[in-house]
Amino acid sequence: MSILYFLVQQTMFFSIPLLVVALGGMFSERSGVINIALEGIMIMGAFAGILFINVTQQFIPGQPVLLMAVMVSMLTGIAVSLLHAYASINLKANQIISGTAINMLAPAVAIYVARMIRTVQQIPFVNQFHIEKVPLLGDIPFIGTMFFKNTYITTYIGFLILIISALVLYKTRFGLRLRSCGEHPQAADSAGINVYAMRYAGVMISGALAGLGGLVFVIPTSIEFNPEVSGYGFLALAVLIFGQWKPGRILAAAFFFGFMKAISSSYSGISFMRAIPIPSYVYKMIPYIATLIVLAFSSKFSQAPKAEGIPYDKGRR
Repeated sequence: MSILYFLVQQTMFFSIPLLVVALGGMFSERSGVINIALEGIMIMGAFAGILFINVTQQFIPGQPVLLMAVMVSMLTGIAVSLLHAYASINLKANQIISGTAINMLAPAVAIYVARMIRTVQQIPFVNQFHIEKVPLLGDIPFIGTMFFKNTYITTYIGFLILIISALVLYKTRFGLRLRSCGEHPQAADSAGINVYAMRYAGVMISGALAGLGGLVFVIPTSIEFNPEVSGYGFLALAVLIFGQWKPGRILAAAFFFGFMKAISSSYSGISFMRAIPIPSYVYKMIPYIATLIVLAFSSKFSQAPKAEGIPYDKGRR
């Protein structure tokens, strides 16, 4: 039973960043803008958030500094995403190239700024955000041990974002307009919807969540930030595609890939897996092999927004 608790908790650490970032990608692509810059935005969001923690946690200890870092990471993600939005929406640039440029630029900027400030690119922080047990909820048999012990507040932020995302996308006027811009922007425009504004909103939400996802990825798994997020932005794109751009399916896909990642990272802590004579690099390949297999079988059933990746020209019909 202890192995089950361990695997579930480790899966949470790896699944929540994927969930948050994939939901961000969902908003952008539902508006009609492909955002493969998720990796770069994650790096910049994590960099800004961890740098903020490094500078301020001696003055503001505990969870409050983490919550403030969450806001810093989200604002940074929005700022970076605006570059992609301007290139994709106003300049009508190729969205893949724009996103790739940000992915290349982000780690370089993070390394340069980190070295300017600290002379090294690593930014350490004291991980004082671990929650041993959530009061009352941690005492619930089985569920309490699995979900409310040895956790982080970022886990619950991730589930809150899932609920809010589903409500916004399917239960609000904003969500309806956003989806219409990704399916048939000309029809949306003829109905009086500002397609440019809705696409900007989608990309900015995507940036905010990707920036947050970078911080959520670093906090439970490290005590310093080195400007990279282990390809999680690209893995989040796989989660988004496998999840068919729908919040509920994205949740299931995030947990699947998170479980694969948990196995690849924690196999040495599981006795029966450690006893199997399999080289360590095979375990480390598991998440990426699973990604290729899943996408190979699921891509033909893809239901991407119809106007995804197509620049909108208001003057054309």
